[in-house]
Amino acid sequence: MTTNKRHGGWIILLTLLSALVLTIIPIPSWAEGSRPEWVLLILIYWSMALPHRVGVGIAWFMGLTLDVLKGSLLGLHGFGLAIIIYLMLKLHRRVRVFPLWQQALSLLPLLALNQLVMLWINGVLGNPGSDWYYWLPSLIGMLLWPLLFVALRGLRRHFRVS
Repeated sequence: MTTNKRHGGWIILLTLLSALVLTIIPIPSWAEGSRPEWVLLILIYWSMALPHRVGVGIAWFMGLTLDVLKGSLLGLHGFGLAIIIYLMLKLHRRVRVFPLWQQALSLLPLLALNQLVMLWINGVLGNPGSDWYYWLPSLIGMLLWPLLFVALRGLRRHFRVS
């Protein structure tokens, strides 16, 4: 009989808290529109690497936390993150075997879908749409993915997160 011990849950928590800090840390107003969705990127990594540990429930909770931190409609980010992580859980076996550049390209539609959900809900609420640079965080998230993946994989291997 084997026991499935889970190690390194505190590393997952620490990376998610770091993503929240990166989301609310002040940056110049001209760069605010290009801030990547750090929480979503970290959630995508952990749901791809450890799908049995990070799932839709954690994504929903992190989204609600983002809503509180950003002062947005409660459930706005939770809904978007839950949808994206659900899709990632369905696709993780395919995406994880891709080289990093293909992973980044395959994440671009997921990152854009998250922003599309936010744009749709804000449109239903009567908030005006945005210009083309609204989509810039998705592109920047795609470009940051290889660096983020290598860093998080190094953490996961060093601390033997399983």
